[in-house]
Amino acid sequence: MHYLTVSFSHKNSAIELREKFTYTDEEKEACLKRLVQSPSISEGMLLATCNRMEIYVCCSDIEDAVQHIMTLLTFKGDLSSEYLQKTAEIVDDSSAIHHLFAVASSIDSMVVGETQIAGQLKDAFRFAHEKGYAAKKLSRALSHAFKCAAKVRNHTDISSKPVSVASVAIGQIKEKVDDLQSKKALVIGVGEMSEICAKHLISDGVDTYIANRTKQKAETLAEECSAKFYEFGNLDKAVNEFDIIFTATSAQYPIITNELIEKVAFKRFWFDLAIPRDIDLQERDDIYLFVVDDIQNIVSANRADREQYVRQAHGIVGRSVVEFFEWLDALNVEPIIKEIYKKANTAVAQETQRAITKGFIPKEYEYEAKKMAEQAIKRFLHDMTKKMREASHEAKSDTVTGAMQYILNDEHDNIPDQYKHHLKKD
Repeated sequence: MHYLTVSFSHKNSAIELREKFTYTDEEKEACLKRLVQSPSISEGMLLATCNRMEIYVCCSDIEDAVQHIMTLLTFKGDLSSEYLQKTAEIVDDSSAIHHLFAVASSIDSMVVGETQIAGQLKDAFRFAHEKGYAAKKLSRALSHAFKCAAKVRNHTDISSKPVSVASVAIGQIKEKVDDLQSKKALVIGVGEMSEICAKHLISDGVDTYIANRTKQKAETLAEECSAKFYEFGNLDKAVNEFDIIFTATSAQYPIITNELIEKVAFKRFWFDLAIPRDIDLQERDDIYLFVVDDIQNIVSANRADREQYVRQAHGIVGRSVVEFFEWLDALNVEPIIKEIYKKANTAVAQETQRAITKGFIPKEYEYEAKKMAEQAIKRFLHDMTKKMREASHEAKSDTVTGAMQYILNDEHDNIPDQYKHHLKKD
């Protein structure tokens, strides 16, 4: 079994490419369904954020799995498989786990130390797991990824000043807009980024409104943030009325286009934090437009400030990857079965010698007595070890393996102590 990751992120793909790979929940489920139809792929999950689209799978054949993924993405993005394969970051096994741990720890993010990615990863896995496309193998990897991320947060100062795409955008407003309290702002969308933007604007004294296709959700967020509700159907008026507009919706097509824009007497500041983009605008002098990829230049200083912590974090990630694979090795049921037979055969040899010494059997019958005992042991253990091998492919394998490790545990085993499934003592 191999871990495999195919990644299109801010590091290798422009926003024009990434927005071709956005998914509604229905499309995401359909993609995952087709993904595991490959005989080489047993589990899969899809992570899609404003900065990355990544597919994580467990597979038996890496080359076949890559080709299957590229075929799916070719139909989705209407781009050649060759181009996609050349553009994507494709990593397997330890490199794939290293990538996952780095993503979870936010050191692979455009905004280093941002706090949203862990939640986005959890949501991506939860979706795939609930739909039946991710199971034990991805669960193990994600569980260790979050443990690694916790170590990074606890042992470095990388998240000492929590930042996000939304907070960087808010920082741009404060740089670009004079007399912020006299401005009027509209936040379109009700996701986490919209909530962050709305709360920042309100705390800075900006007259803030919330709009969303689902009226109830907009009214709920407006009430929670002490903002005001704005009717989504009046968006054509809003673009010519508000000084500041934030958009972070899940719309598949632009909600603000050139046709809606009229000349006004004030300069407008628009922030499009959505993928695909919410705003389709020709360049204009009277509108400042900020999109997700514009953050890259701004956060270079952020990364320089955190470079020391990033190096420390990479060290933690590297050690965590090694520990994960050692832990996986310790879960292998075959060494445990071998140890069971070894202990049984040792007991047979000791009891045979004891029987001869005590005069229970003549010395000349030693070989026959030993063979009979060994055959009895094999017959006794056959069904047990068969069930152990079967359980190793099921969700309960960790429990079974842990129990057997506990039963067999002695000073002669070679399993690193920190990777054993010790049963809790009273």
